[in-house]
Amino acid sequence: MPSDLVHLTHISKSYSIGLVTVPVLKNVELIVNSGEFVAVMGPSGSGKSTLLNILGCLDSPDSGSYLLNGRNMLNASDSALSHARAHHIGFVFQTYNLIHSLDVFENVELPFLYSAKENGDFRSRIEMAIDQVGLTERTAHKPYQLSGGEMQRAAIARAIAVDPKLILADEPTGNLDSTTGHEILRLFQALNARGATIIMVTHDETVAAYASRVIVLNDGSFE
Repeated sequence: MPSDLVHLTHISKSYSIGLVTVPVLKNVELIVNSGEFVAVMGPSGSGKSTLLNILGCLDSPDSGSYLLNGRNMLNASDSALSHARAHHIGFVFQTYNLIHSLDVFENVELPFLYSAKENGDFRSRIEMAIDQVGLTERTAHKPYQLSGGEMQRAAIARAIAVDPKLILADEPTGNLDSTTGHEILRLFQALNARGATIIMVTHDETVAAYASRVIVLNDGSFE
């Protein structure tokens, strides 16, 4: 039986703009099981990025509960949140967020360095992640020597190298042409087939169609 990896209950979030309070998420409920590939669709301003930031332990809601693999992340210490981001959550961004002075291997290596994790086997894990995304021949190349699709593959390798429980993707094909975008989405499908749990935010129906489940966020609530 599938187990709950992500369990959001009554999540609400507002931001203050001057004297005005703007509600962004309104009583959101979400369960994602281990091994699912879920797309969260919605127009700009619907609350998708705020939701992803909460799921990634980068922001906290005003109210509600967030369980990640059974652990309540909303009463976790700063060190526990940092540990979750370093070891249990992989991030893939629209703008890749690669360090341009580093080559592919060094970019994929970064999560291990930042987590200060003592693991003598991390080199093989980095090489395996780079191989999974098809960049073995580009390992020593720097981002400026890569195409947009190759940069996104490097970003995905960085996200999966630590073998996270959850991969969060924020408009991962937004800066790519349609052909390259479909290649990246097929890569996500392949990772999901190997057991990765993926939550992907998008405003594009053709992108969302690659997921096994699509949910729509509109005006801060799921339809």
